[in-house]
Amino acid sequence: MNQAIAQTALLANPDASAAGPSSLRIRSATVNVCSPGRNFVTLKIETDSGVYGIGDATLNGRELAVVAYLQEHVIPVLIGRDARRIEDIWQYLYRGAYWRRGPVTMRAIAAVDVALWDIKAKALGAPLHDLLGGKSRDRVMVYGHANGADLSATVDAVARYVDQGYKAVRAQSGVPGLDLAYGVGRGDTYYEPADAALPTETNWSTHKYLHFIPTVFDKLRETFGFDLHLLHDGHHRMTPLEAAQLGKSLEPFKLFWLEDATAAENQDAFRLIRQHTTTPLAVGEIFNTLWDAKELIQHQLIDYIRATVVGAGGITHLRRIADFASVWGVRTGCHGATDLSPVTMGAALHFDAWVPNFGIQEYMRHSPETDAVFPHDYRFERGDLIPGEAPGHGVDIDEAEAARFPYKPMQLPVARLEDGTMWNW
Repeated sequence: MNQAIAQTALLANPDASAAGPSSLRIRSATVNVCSPGRNFVTLKIETDSGVYGIGDATLNGRELAVVAYLQEHVIPVLIGRDARRIEDIWQYLYRGAYWRRGPVTMRAIAAVDVALWDIKAKALGAPLHDLLGGKSRDRVMVYGHANGADLSATVDAVARYVDQGYKAVRAQSGVPGLDLAYGVGRGDTYYEPADAALPTETNWSTHKYLHFIPTVFDKLRETFGFDLHLLHDGHHRMTPLEAAQLGKSLEPFKLFWLEDATAAENQDAFRLIRQHTTTPLAVGEIFNTLWDAKELIQHQLIDYIRATVVGAGGITHLRRIADFASVWGVRTGCHGATDLSPVTMGAALHFDAWVPNFGIQEYMRHSPETDAVFPHDYRFERGDLIPGEAPGHGVDIDEAEAARFPYKPMQLPVARLEDGTMWNW
């Protein structure tokens, strides 16, 4: 497959005559797939005036499904539309699709939405956060990922992040008796779990995990004290009761949050966890719409909503989720792993700078190859990310550089319990 898949719709949009000034009428849209260390799907929308915007449509391990959706169903209806009408286009792509929601649809919509915000901000000569209402803060606190094959390696990994100035660190450790544990990367900084063309099978034991993890945070608090924010990801591995037990056992160590403690398809499951622990709870990186989190937020069953720009339909819909969450005292904690391109990180930072109920931003550093493909103006400084002030979201794509890294099929692992039962990875 070619590293760049491009399509310019040939069909004229029937609404083009009402699209407004030709200078911001959508002229073309192209999809670029490249793999500078991992696969990214990038949508580029161009207007008649030459102003263009880019959005991220990456769905880790299912990238080409979104490419097909964009090419076959989205791009043809964009041509000729007024790029300024962001809300109308969002509603058209969401309400106009009878088979709505889901990760493929919402990431395609997100890519369009972010590209349109990028265009509008560039046309106005303003950084994106100005269009959202201006900054609520000057700096965005981020957390890094400290992963270790064992407890000693995890302590060393946390120390490296502290030395870099991080004020918040997510700590994951290999569990004795389990191979290929979640969160244990193949390097110190660039953790990418998608590792093979067909899914790698890993093994899991919740019993061993529950027994071990409190000792990890006991050691981390003994080593680093309580000024450092510590986070942990359960990755949907526990039943609600098991998650409640873990939250209770972690209370003495004052975690910033326990993430994805149990699968959230049943939102009411978090009620049981909440009844038994005061450890703050975060969830939502796989959510696509407000409806995935409505009960969790409305009944204050979580403390942080982790929906992100690319997963939840772009800035337009993520704003609605954040506004709804603010009513119930829930703060944001947007997903920011390496399965999101710098395009999403740039857009997220402008969103983070604006959103009143900001909590924290995940930040997994990209590889130098990725940074070269996606030049950006945000920067890291003493545990915070600083969004840039360039017009738009401040991230571009170097298409010549991207062409050096063709698409490479890579999928996420799967997990089985020790008796062979399929489990949540």
